[in-house]
Amino acid sequence: MKTIDTKGLNCPLPVLKAKKALQSLGKGEILAVLATDPSAPKDFKSFCEATGHQLVEVVEADGVYTVTVRKSA
Repeated sequence: MKTIDTKGLNCPLPVLKAKKALQSLGKGEILAVLATDPSAPKDFKSFCEATGHQLVEVVEADGVYTVTVRKSA
């Protein structure tokens, strides 16, 4: 599993950085994105629906969202 830290960045930067990070992963691998942007959960939901990647979970703790995405292809 790869983790990227996008805390402090606002939309669309967390999604753009995740998109770039996913390119280096193989099919089925997991990417965890740490984000503080309150719109991150809905942004990643839309991103996954548009790209076919699987949104595994979104967990919020102390204002930090951990968004977990499984690469589709």
